[in-house]
Amino acid sequence: MGQYFTSEDLAENRIFLVLSAATALRENNARIVTEMTAQGYGVIVITTSYPCAVLRSVYTRHGIDLEQISFIDTITTFALGSTPGPDPRCRYVNNPSNLTDIGIAVSELLKQRADQKTCILIDSVSTMLIYLSSVNISKFIHFVSNKLRLMDVAGIFMAVEKGLDPLLMTQLTTFADSTIEMQDP
Repeated sequence: MGQYFTSEDLAENRIFLVLSAATALRENNARIVTEMTAQGYGVIVITTSYPCAVLRSVYTRHGIDLEQISFIDTITTFALGSTPGPDPRCRYVNNPSNLTDIGIAVSELLKQRADQKTCILIDSVSTMLIYLSSVNISKFIHFVSNKLRLMDVAGIFMAVEKGLDPLLMTQLTTFADSTIEMQDP
């Protein structure tokens, strides 16, 4: 596996748009988290594709230290119809379209990690299209990317290659400092 996020890149470029094949999205998510934690980053994963329990299993299989990971899970409560019990490493949001609660959870977790190197990973902008319009997704990504820049926090927005309409892809590319096309694992 090649390294996608060198320390030099992270020092110069803070916001990345990562394009992945749909069939490799979960594995590429784990590759990104592996790279970021290996470089000393704590990662806040905003998961719109998989429940955090599934991602924890994937990360464990990849040997990732789960103490370095926090989740904002937008799927579990939506799928179960109720919020699971308290979890110190996960904030549950009632559904993927609740951008206000996602934004609040991001702010709270960033405040908790103010003294740490932190990276935000949105696991699939493409999946958000199931629940939100391209316009609302674009506004949210613009908000998050500017918040991260102002706080000097790295951000990675994953999307399925060829899974976005051209206007949204153009906007995401504009918001990002760098676009990376990940190869299949």
